[in-house]
Amino acid sequence: MLIEYVEEALKRARYELIDDKEPYYGEVPELKGVWATGKTLEECRENLKDVIEGWILVSLRRDLPVPKLGKCEIRELQVAVG
Repeated sequence: MLIEYVEEALKRARYELIDDKEPYYGEVPELKGVWATGKTLEECRENLKDVIEGWILVSLRRDLPVPKLGKCEIRELQVAVG
């Protein structure tokens, strides 16, 4: 579930070149605040992957919504006690 969501987010990422020491910039528009940079496109993509994973974990911990991306959805499992 988590891997599929991250892969879907990376498919939706947009990249551009910026004037910086790390000129590759990437973001996932559907995930507010999720962006990363890198010296190469591959480094930027790897950094963005880490940011997406962290963003998901923080969102779940704080009970913030994680938007559905296509068919991918992150939901907390409810455990029945009894």
